[in-house]
Amino acid sequence: MKRLVALLLVFIIGAAVASSGCIGSKKESKTPSSTATPEQSHTTSSSSVKVITIRTTGATFPQYQIQKWIEEYMETHPGVKIEYEGGGSGHGQEAFLKGLTDIGRTDPPVKESTWKKFLKTGDQPLQFPEIVGAVVVAYNVPGVDELKLDGETLAKIFMGEIEYWDDEAIKKFNPNAKLPHEKIIVVHRSDASGTTAIFATYLSLVSKEFAEKVGAGKLVNWPVDKMGRGIGGKGNPGVVQALKSTKYSIAYTELSFAIEENLKVVALKNKAGKFVKPTDETIKAAVSAVKTYIPEPTEGYKEDLKQLLNAPGENAYPIVAFTHLLVWENKGGKHYSPEKARAIKDFLRWILTEGQKKEYIAPGYVGLPKDVAEIGLKAVDMIQTG
Repeated sequence: MKRLVALLLVFIIGAAVASSGCIGSKKESKTPSSTATPEQSHTTSSSSVKVITIRTTGATFPQYQIQKWIEEYMETHPGVKIEYEGGGSGHGQEAFLKGLTDIGRTDPPVKESTWKKFLKTGDQPLQFPEIVGAVVVAYNVPGVDELKLDGETLAKIFMGEIEYWDDEAIKKFNPNAKLPHEKIIVVHRSDASGTTAIFATYLSLVSKEFAEKVGAGKLVNWPVDKMGRGIGGKGNPGVVQALKSTKYSIAYTELSFAIEENLKVVALKNKAGKFVKPTDETIKAAVSAVKTYIPEPTEGYKEDLKQLLNAPGENAYPIVAFTHLLVWENKGGKHYSPEKARAIKDFLRWILTEGQKKEYIAPGYVGLPKDVAEIGLKAVDMIQTG
């Protein structure tokens, strides 16, 4: 009798599962598999809902923030799938130009020469800030938990002119630190990087020698490489891993990576002569001093990175920068189908409104001031849907 009852229960459960479909199929329909082609949309087998795929490519400076936004947005928008590929600001600009991505991401503003290439496609590019971040100087020196540096000393370290950790120039700012007589290993980006452009521009502002010998750009020739004391890492993740695995090293990276990996960070001397670490408060102080320098979205190349760095103010952290979005105005539907254009507009509006709220900001980033977010919303309204 007991065996008969058990068999009957198995039959009833099996029939119920067959009639209701697979468990979790509804959740799976939110993130269906797809290829990476920008214009693709497809239909899911479980729900017959057409899913629009949006591809975004470029800067790793805002990586953790982008990932958080995508996760949050897709949770409430099952009809949209968003794919993010890093690769650096240079890669983002190139992919955007070639039509390999829907939304480009770049930390430094696009240069005029590249902007002109965008215009040659027959469409109007639009550039505007999406979030505020900071480039930090992280270090791996056992026994040294606090470190202060000014810009000139930092430049000499990255040029290789200061060779040892117990150099008098470093000891001057850190008289109580147990600085070892070990060679300084400099870790830098090996790929075309917006983070590098921001950092090298800052060093060029605070050191005339660095500006003349090295200069600024997404790729620079670091003198320490020829000295055998330089290590290149691909992307911010590559830099962080090289730093963590190399004692007595120093590197530049994005604040969120330093927080995520629990790295020790240098307190930098700002324009007012104060030593400050990157925090929400010190980053906001810097942004408030430079936000008037942001141009119209149709003239993004006019933004001057130099005006955004080493901001005045006693509490301002000196290496703060916006990271930017690149989209097309989509004249005549040249780059986006009507349905994709609508999906892109909705996603970007969400980023610039809901996405700027504290609960949607990832650690290490600061939301845009309202008047800066309005610049982006103006650009979003310009995107044509048909």
